[in-house]
Amino acid sequence: MLFQSTNAISGSPWRGSHVLITAGPTQEAIDPVRYISNHSTGKMGYALAEELAGRGARVTLVSGSTQLTPVHPGIQRVNVRSAAEMYDACCRYFPQSDVAILSAAVADYTPKVVAMTKIKKKDAEFSLELVKTVDIAAELGRQKRANQVMVGFALETDHEIENALKKLHSKNLDLIVLNSLQHDGAGFGHDTNQITLIDRQGRIDPFSLKTKRAVATDIIDRLAALLTGRQPAAVFA
Repeated sequence: MLFQSTNAISGSPWRGSHVLITAGPTQEAIDPVRYISNHSTGKMGYALAEELAGRGARVTLVSGSTQLTPVHPGIQRVNVRSAAEMYDACCRYFPQSDVAILSAAVADYTPKVVAMTKIKKKDAEFSLELVKTVDIAAELGRQKRANQVMVGFALETDHEIENALKKLHSKNLDLIVLNSLQHDGAGFGHDTNQITLIDRQGRIDPFSLKTKRAVATDIIDRLAALLTGRQPAAVFA
């Protein structure tokens, strides 16, 4: 069991725990005015942070650039921009964390060279050489202690369950949240989401479309059951 019995007695397995959450997009600079990014708004990660802080956890929220602001005083926000900055922040806070929830949409590639001045438009074609960014989930998975728990996210467009299971095991995750782009109202930019939760024991639970705050409740309820050794409740919605 991850948490001490005193936490269970207090009524919440989260009270006194430290949870690291990543949220939002990263921005990979091309020059001083341009960057590579994605459509993530950070809403899912921020909803998870608010839910956990409300249950008594101390939350460190490593956030890419978003328009959101955490409300609960138990949330410490750490602002980053690039994948490299997010990795550095995670390495700083992960060792002291009981749980890490990696919901950020981190760029897979970054420009090999960042121009110091604005790249001028020319008649000729422009090419940009990219290099891989650090795989944060994989790196933290290698560092993970026996008493730490990691939750990852997967956004898939095909072979969804198969790809999510591969990510779960290859990155040493304990639980993975599968997001699908196959459903209206799910994914980036929406206030709703539709997920499937998959754990290392092979349990697969699909959920219906819900608000992201309700989705956060489902994820944290499932994680709490995992941490305390309880059988997860059956999913009816």
